[in-house]
Amino acid sequence: MGCCNTKEDPIDFTEEVNLTHFELLRAIGKGAYGKVKLVRHKDTKIQYALKYIDKKQCIAQKAVDYIIQERNLLEDIHCPFVCNLRYSFQDDDNMFMVIDLKTGGDLRYVMSKQGKLPEATVKFMTAEILLGILYLHSKKVVHRDLKPENILLDEYGHCCLTDFNIATYFKETKLLHAIAGSLSYMAPEILDKEKKGYNQVIDFWSMGIIIYEMLFSKRPFRGKTDEEVEEAIKTKDVVIPDNPNISAEATDIIKSFLTRPYIDRLGSKETGGDTRVTAHAWFKGYDWIKMEKLEGKPLFVPDAKSLNVDETIELEELLYSETQLKAKPRKIQKDGHSKSPSFCVSIFRLNSCSRRLSTINPTPQTSRKD
Repeated sequence: MGCCNTKEDPIDFTEEVNLTHFELLRAIGKGAYGKVKLVRHKDTKIQYALKYIDKKQCIAQKAVDYIIQERNLLEDIHCPFVCNLRYSFQDDDNMFMVIDLKTGGDLRYVMSKQGKLPEATVKFMTAEILLGILYLHSKKVVHRDLKPENILLDEYGHCCLTDFNIATYFKETKLLHAIAGSLSYMAPEILDKEKKGYNQVIDFWSMGIIIYEMLFSKRPFRGKTDEEVEEAIKTKDVVIPDNPNISAEATDIIKSFLTRPYIDRLGSKETGGDTRVTAHAWFKGYDWIKMEKLEGKPLFVPDAKSLNVDETIELEELLYSETQLKAKPRKIQKDGHSKSPSFCVSIFRLNSCSRRLSTINPTPQTSRKD
């Protein structure tokens, strides 16, 4: 019987961060431009979410600019209500971003298990999501794809924003025009055929849709086709179902977020901006300073014994993935350059922040026990 040497070579944790520094565990997510795997740092034993993007697919989908934008945005962001970037690096085939792990599942998963959520729970979640939105806007970043799938819960039930694939910087003096987002959560001004433009207030429209969906387990603007959904978003008034358990204040904030035109929407500069959002009557009695410090007590706490993700993701990865992710050395040519395909120079800047990030943020942002 042959002898198999299973002992791994020693790992140099002082060198630039790379995939060999992490133990690869299981698949926990997938998106338009990449997959997400649970990993554990071999030195610190801290678990993270590893997002990895195939370079060839990235080029084929013309997504290079989006990926580089996401990475640059995340490097500039640090907030307890955002899934923060800890490391970024690459090999010949993939680009990697190591992000805070949130084990409470995404809001879509929670809603699928819980159904309609109590108003008090929805209010608390909304407050934390809004803190994330307001932080992004203070950094001149608009998310553009807020939806339940992109809101993660930590083990204590605190909410964090994730997936910045199509997020972008904005200027107060210049409107955006690119059509971006997920249709059911897109603001009407994004869908405007005249393309007059939009600003960061689109995130508040999405927030209104999410509040409605958490309370009523359905979205306010529906249709059998995408065309019908788009028409409803642009023309229909929001209808609040009769429910004695839903307060007038909850109804009002939904309608205030789902207002056309956007200059009249809650959160717009014309209606008073950020301060009007946090001062809304629905949040009467909320201590926003304590909320910012994660001192608010979540009313929904995820199952601590579960990773709270769709179990089919790991199965699909095993059955249908052509290649399994594994650490491998980069192929270097005689001139000292990588033999990776000819990608634009900006992709190769992905390694540039890895050491600095690990110096600034050596440990993940953790939620406080309440």
